[in-house]
Amino acid sequence: MGDKNTWRSATGVRSMLVGALAAAVFTGSYEHFSADEPENEAEGTQQSTSATHAAPPESFTTADTGSCLMWDTKDGKVSNFQQASCDDEHRFEVSSRTDLATYPTAEFGPDAPRPDVERQAQLREELCKGATTNYLNGRYDPNGRFSVAPILPPADAWEKGDRTMLCGLQTTGEDGTPLPTKGKVATQDQANIAQPGTCRAIDDKQVLHDVPCDQPHQLETTAVIDLTEKFGDDYPSIEDQDKFLAERCTEEAENFAGGKDQLAQTTLQPYWGTVAETSWNGGTHSVNCSLMHARTGGDGFAELNGSAKDHVTIDGEDPKPNEANQSPAAGQNTQQQNADQQGTNQQNAGQQGAGQPDVQS
Repeated sequence: MGDKNTWRSATGVRSMLVGALAAAVFTGSYEHFSADEPENEAEGTQQSTSATHAAPPESFTTADTGSCLMWDTKDGKVSNFQQASCDDEHRFEVSSRTDLATYPTAEFGPDAPRPDVERQAQLREELCKGATTNYLNGRYDPNGRFSVAPILPPADAWEKGDRTMLCGLQTTGEDGTPLPTKGKVATQDQANIAQPGTCRAIDDKQVLHDVPCDQPHQLETTAVIDLTEKFGDDYPSIEDQDKFLAERCTEEAENFAGGKDQLAQTTLQPYWGTVAETSWNGGTHSVNCSLMHARTGGDGFAELNGSAKDHVTIDGEDPKPNEANQSPAAGQNTQQQNADQQGTNQQNAGQQGAGQPDVQS
């Protein structure tokens, strides 16, 4: 693993990555999917996923706690909104059902307009967060890959008096669009991880993005590590995680690059994440191993182009293994959740119900 000086150079960039991961939560903001009211029945209320009224009303009106919902997206349109088996692909798992007509005030009376973006975000905080945590028996990691979101009835149903609001869980893409998933959240690892071979770039706003490896990036994912395979259900200390991952992520880096010698030629360094106890108790148990290159003096990440599997440049130049420690350095990120993952830790202030279809189908 590298000497202590090289170790420090890798860990010196830790704060930069933590900031990038924390900021990445805001890429799927609530307002991105809930703009104005539709101009007609063929247009939805979202900026990016407009919807139609093609689905039978009962798909929404009969959905209740534990139901899973699915819809199609094509050319920015949402269609075929329907209930689905939670064992099959779905985009939303209902955690609670609320009749806004029973809200303590007259805010949602018979002639009330549908809540705007800001109010929907508030309702998510007021009515969805607690209900969703209870639905999961407290095992929810707000820093994980699932976000809490509300869904309102279609505009025409609202005008006819339907005041149903569904709260639930979804996982979103970089643009905030709900992604298909299988299985109920309670049965899944909530870690927000990238798959091996994924390259990640940190933009000027310190937001982390998945990008093709032939584009500038700072990290390349080498492996997904489920810490329960080593530690079981009991939470391992950060020190124990680091000790295990220093060896494991170095092995994964060597395997990924094609061998120890090949990895040394890249001069890239293994990098990993750790899981905080609160996230562990919330259902996050996996981390990513990645490759990065720490600039001299801990001055952040170098810009990479290409892949460690093939040919990579560092800040526009070919690697210079003769000028670097031949042993790969190990780096760590003791971020609250998993190190170089998507970073959509879905802090509830960030993903205010991002990507809900507003049931315009």
